[in-house]
Amino acid sequence: MIRYIFITGGVVSSLGKGIASAAMGALLQARGYGVRLRKLDPYLNVDPGTMSPRQHGEVFVTDDGAETDLDLGHYERFTGVSARRSDNITTGQIYRDILDKERRGDFLGATIQVIPHVTDAIKDFVLADPGEGVDFVLCEIGGTVGDIEGLPFFEAIRQLGQELGPERAVFIHLTLLPYIPAAGEMKTKPTQHSVKELRSIGIQPDVLLCRCDRPIPETEKRKIASFCNVRPTSVIEARDVGHIYDVPAAYHAEGLDAEVLSHFRIEGAPRPDLTRWNEIAHTIHNPDGEVCIGLVGKYTDVPDAYKSVMEALDHGGIANQVGIDIRLIDSEQFDDEHRPLDILEGVHGIIMPGGFGERGARGKMRAARFARERAVPCFGICYGMQLSVIEAARSLAGIDLASTTEFGEADQPVVALMEEWTRGNVKEVRTAKTDKGGTMRLGAYPARLTQASKVAEIYGQREISERHRHRYEVNVEYLEPLEAAGVHFSGMSPDGKLPEIFELPGHPWFIGVQFHPELKSRPFDPHPLFASFIKAAVTQSRLV
Repeated sequence: MIRYIFITGGVVSSLGKGIASAAMGALLQARGYGVRLRKLDPYLNVDPGTMSPRQHGEVFVTDDGAETDLDLGHYERFTGVSARRSDNITTGQIYRDILDKERRGDFLGATIQVIPHVTDAIKDFVLADPGEGVDFVLCEIGGTVGDIEGLPFFEAIRQLGQELGPERAVFIHLTLLPYIPAAGEMKTKPTQHSVKELRSIGIQPDVLLCRCDRPIPETEKRKIASFCNVRPTSVIEARDVGHIYDVPAAYHAEGLDAEVLSHFRIEGAPRPDLTRWNEIAHTIHNPDGEVCIGLVGKYTDVPDAYKSVMEALDHGGIANQVGIDIRLIDSEQFDDEHRPLDILEGVHGIIMPGGFGERGARGKMRAARFARERAVPCFGICYGMQLSVIEAARSLAGIDLASTTEFGEADQPVVALMEEWTRGNVKEVRTAKTDKGGTMRLGAYPARLTQASKVAEIYGQREISERHRHRYEVNVEYLEPLEAAGVHFSGMSPDGKLPEIFELPGHPWFIGVQFHPELKSRPFDPHPLFASFIKAAVTQSRLV
């Protein structure tokens, strides 16, 4: 029997529903249960693929090529369960599918309404087959209770609560208990109002997960329980912790998993084995030194834009038992060739993550040149890899006009859309004007590594599969002059047409990859490229 846990949020956004959902999944796993986590996003976009990182943070990509909410990255990292296309849905997807069916006549002329058509589609998503061995499905509802766009989702889970019954459905509501310094008090009124809003649409929360920055007095817990119609043991303190990987153990200590199992009337559940979480926490809080990594990107004012990259760097630190000091560096400030790169002085490694557009691109190329000439470990991902190749083409291979057609016309398109450079005359290419939602190479693709290359040594194998999200490719017609100049393309697609990895032999550590390795890194299984990159940064720190 599959049981369902619905996680909602109130008072304000950004309380951490994704982390809470992931941590709850991890606790159930620690007790021996199988879990799958799903996210329901109320926005009208079909997916976050065309949304600005400043609006939505990073786009997380699954193996099967879905562009999804960043919370699915938390789900994967905390549980190790790879997300699928069927684990994330938006209002846009639901309405698109319903309207397509209506146009085909599938509804036989019926009037299409939010209830039952939209709510039924949401329920179908929630109840879709989660796969074998799953005991619990955790569904996070995006946004905040009271948001008008979220009403169909709340109505759908309300109906599911009635249909499944209390033995198969539990509602967790994440809320905020602010402390008012001037009054010297923790205020429960925002939580009361949030629960009142939730109950007004027919949902009675079973568990309240209360975010706070200090302990909740027992008197306040009893007050919340009384006004919100929950038992006192169901008011769970979710106090701020030092690191997100402290959350599972902290929630267990407050009794969250036990309370949820109690609401399901599950008795005799195995005690959770939190050994590996305790080991991770010990490594994070007791590092053997620290390295400074310069993250050169164009969205550094919105750290969520690089959430998986920053997490993967932490995983590399865990693998090497060191702390990671991430220095966020705006690449746009280096677009001016005359501006010094002083901020890069003293970093032990430079990472250039993915991105789009010309703004800040020259700054990334200058950072790549700095790393190449100063022998600083450098890791280029997706766009960061492409710009590193262009910099090497200009500086090492004498391809003075090397560029990417992402900037417009290019006399020497070292990077271009694949359909452009396969037409036969690469100097006559233009950027394709197509639907931006459907021009990418998305999801997992295989690659073959050359024998005796650095990446083959790092991976420990010659056949790999990694997740992609990009439109432009390094042009194979320029590989020969680049290789002659000392750039080694150590990873190619199986057909030999798409360069996947390049490295600079003789450099301590300079690797660029067309894919996004950060999407597959997990605290208990750090991605080998990130572990190796941080190891090189540790060596660099001892040389500086």
